[in-house]
Amino acid sequence: MSAEDGSTTPGTVRPGGRTARTRAAVRDAVLTGLAEHGYPGLTVEYVAERSGVHKTTLYRRWGSVEGLVTDALDLAGEDAWTPPDTGSLDGDLRALAHEVTDTFGDASAAAAPIAFIAAAFQSESTAEALRGFYAERFARCETVVQRAVERGEAPPGTDAAAVVRAVSAPLFFRAVVTREPLDAPLAARTAAAVAAAVRAGGYLPATSPEPADRPGSADRD
Repeated sequence: MSAEDGSTTPGTVRPGGRTARTRAAVRDAVLTGLAEHGYPGLTVEYVAERSGVHKTTLYRRWGSVEGLVTDALDLAGEDAWTPPDTGSLDGDLRALAHEVTDTFGDASAAAAPIAFIAAAFQSESTAEALRGFYAERFARCETVVQRAVERGEAPPGTDAAAVVRAVSAPLFFRAVVTREPLDAPLAARTAAAVAAAVRAGGYLPATSPEPADRPGSADRD
């Protein structure tokens, strides 16, 4: 969306052609900078040198390091990634879990996403962009559960968003909070546990129990 003075709000530019190539080059420089220096060490000067885009242009279009990081997350969410389709709920959940362990279990692959997470604790706009990125990512994954319902592998009404989060959450916790190692057996166990809970109805919407009659209430009617 353009501002009244003709400038653009950081993170909202979506044109194609040369501008798209510039945006992609800036995004790549931001990712590299985050991986190498983290959010506190990332500077507009670094992005300018790495991307080949003059820093005056960066300040005009993105405003600050915060704007650069936010737009890099926005652009990352525009990719063509689709969730796995293995033909079964167990296979799809296992594949999703393996994607998490493959990314966060490799130090070089995990550097940029972990830097984004760290940046979200220091910048509210980055935190908002990160929430949006993962919300959109998880929304794409909901088709995994929808297909399972159609195949009779999951009860109708299963909360698809809760399922895909449940597969990722224990792995993210180990990768980002406790910094424990991730491996394929862990991914398989996590996926199997979630699949079993799905089949048991563990992700159906909660229902409020009927209030129990209080002792002696009938005598007072």
